[in-house]
Amino acid sequence: LREPGLNLRVVQLFRDPRAVHNSRLKARQALLRESIQVLRSRHRSEPRGPPRHQPPQQLLLPPGLLGGGGGRAAPPQHRAEFFLGGALEVICQAWLRDLLLARRAPAWLRRRYTQLRYEDLVREPRAQLRRLLRFAGLPVPPALEAFVLNMTRGAAYSSDRPFLISPRDAREAIHAWRERLSRQQVRQVEAACSEAMSLLAY
Repeated sequence: LREPGLNLRVVQLFRDPRAVHNSRLKARQALLRESIQVLRSRHRSEPRGPPRHQPPQQLLLPPGLLGGGGGRAAPPQHRAEFFLGGALEVICQAWLRDLLLARRAPAWLRRRYTQLRYEDLVREPRAQLRRLLRFAGLPVPPALEAFVLNMTRGAAYSSDRPFLISPRDAREAIHAWRERLSRQQVRQVEAACSEAMSLLAY
């Protein structure tokens, strides 16, 4: 960031963790390997030394994963949900570190870093696009404005193929988690991510 020949800018995109968890659950098998890698990154970043007692990971634990089964392995779907939940907790912890760092950052860093919430981009695509391009020192081509509006105001919202990039009504994606997550899942996400959610006004 201080390299004079680069003029590097950083845009950090955030999204409501409840919506993130809902999206990741829909693609649980596709994201299983990635979730395990995220969990391993937490262990690599922990300070070395004598092992400390850690409470068992219980974030978003699917019902019946540990109970009753006489030693039978949990179904693959439940194992995937367990890894997804643990990965979300690690992601929220990383978000919190970034947010606190940005708040304490010197002026030279604040000038080169900005945050964007997915929800703001979906609600105000043109205004947020202009803000980002101004931050980057780039012009605002009309064709790019039209593209962003088209991609966020499509005819419908389909969650069947989460990795398909196509025009859709992204406003429906903002609140889809309210209909798809159980109350227990919502409470667990909010407990695990409460500090980051508070700083991001979620």
